[in-house]
Amino acid sequence: MAKVAFLGLGVMGLPMAGHLAKAGHSVTVWNRTPAKRQAWLDLHAGEAADTIEAAVQDCDAVFMCLGDDPDVRHVAIHALGAMKEGAVLVDHTTASADLARELAEDSSAAGMGFVDAPVSGGQAGAVNGQLTIMCGGERAHFDGVAPIMNAYAKAITYAGPAGSGQLTKMVNQICIAGVVQGLAEGLHFAQAAGLDPETVISAISKGAAQSWQMENRWKTMVEDEFDFGFAVDWMRKDLRITLDEARRNGAQLPLTALVDQFYADIQAMGGRRWDTSSLIARLNITKD
Repeated sequence: MAKVAFLGLGVMGLPMAGHLAKAGHSVTVWNRTPAKRQAWLDLHAGEAADTIEAAVQDCDAVFMCLGDDPDVRHVAIHALGAMKEGAVLVDHTTASADLARELAEDSSAAGMGFVDAPVSGGQAGAVNGQLTIMCGGERAHFDGVAPIMNAYAKAITYAGPAGSGQLTKMVNQICIAGVVQGLAEGLHFAQAAGLDPETVISAISKGAAQSWQMENRWKTMVEDEFDFGFAVDWMRKDLRITLDEARRNGAQLPLTALVDQFYADIQAMGGRRWDTSSLIARLNITKD
């Protein structure tokens, strides 16, 4: 078992850190707000630290799950200044590939390892310990932390050097954006045509149209229920990072850019905290 720290106890980080404790690892947690640290202690065996530096002392691995590039950079600077030589810093935040490469260089200069390891699976995946993790960094550093991450993962993939995990997560978000918009339009069309959505889904979900989104979100979409995980605000953050990267590498992402603007419409409708399946809401505004 390893001595680890987990920095960031949001809707993803809190259950992920909990799985580490349940797996028998020695876990110290930190969060900017003391209430969240206490909430974790109320559920799990472990320790909470008042500062980042205190949390990472003598740890074999330090895990972060934060909001955006500025948050990651700020926390990482404090962590790297206090981690022991040879420890590995793992970032589960969906952030930019440039930041991952920057932190890999900073970690190496300090005698430590770094792995960018964004996750997919949403809040339910974190709670159930069924996340998909995409990793970049030196292979030896990945091999050292992968067994620890098994506590909350159903699949862990090594994608290449630093930044490769973040780039892979961008592909994931590109694909999700297109699938959700297609499902939203299909359901919208079915309703407009007077079809029963359940009958339609029963028919098409056994063929090439099948997807995770269809299986898990069609019913709540037609019922205008959008409180099921990954928020629109976070999706737009991810798509911003993705579209910025595409401008640098020359990739053409016309559908992704369009869906990003559709999500902007959802935000304007008051749906900033709705989940990503809420794309159907902008189609249904005028259906009556």
